[in-house]
Amino acid sequence: MAGIACEEVPGHPDFVGLGDIEGIAVDLRYASPDNFFGKDLYAFLDCAWLHRHAADALQRAAAVLKGVRPDLQLLVLDAMRPQRVQQMLWDVLHGTDLRQYVGSPERGSVHSFGMAVDITLADADGQELDMGSHFDEMSERSHPDLETQLLAQGVLTREHVAQRDLLRHAMFQAGFGGISNEWWHFDCGSPQDIRLRYQRIL
Repeated sequence: MAGIACEEVPGHPDFVGLGDIEGIAVDLRYASPDNFFGKDLYAFLDCAWLHRHAADALQRAAAVLKGVRPDLQLLVLDAMRPQRVQQMLWDVLHGTDLRQYVGSPERGSVHSFGMAVDITLADADGQELDMGSHFDEMSERSHPDLETQLLAQGVLTREHVAQRDLLRHAMFQAGFGGISNEWWHFDCGSPQDIRLRYQRIL
């Protein structure tokens, strides 16, 4: 499908602003220097949006979390990420094995369709829970598929894994799926299907 410019997303009927989703907090890390790259990657781009299908699912996830832990909330760390920013991330990691943490711009990151979120848990005051690694920490500590091993080695604690499990419970119940190497990343549907059916944000 054809793409649309990031600048055309506000006011577009297929997209919902993060501020209009009940039960979540927002701290977009790529809109500040507080990220792996140490700089504001979004600059003058407004990236606080999701496709309405992902926005509806995220609101359901917030309701699931509230039902089991009313003292906690979902904290969105990244949502829609335009193709031009995805290309920048890909280029910065050229020649390193860290590219496993960044979707190929040619294929298309699910973020670039407004159908993925990076997310964590926070308390009522907005303080993040300790999940055992930082957001965007490109190390084995971030890998959900290694949690059993890392727990046995004492790298992660039972509390870390329990909090990740709680996050996954809320997101999975709402229809999101996770990936093997980032505990914070969730796709709203099959990546293959998303790339076929949705417009890419450029």
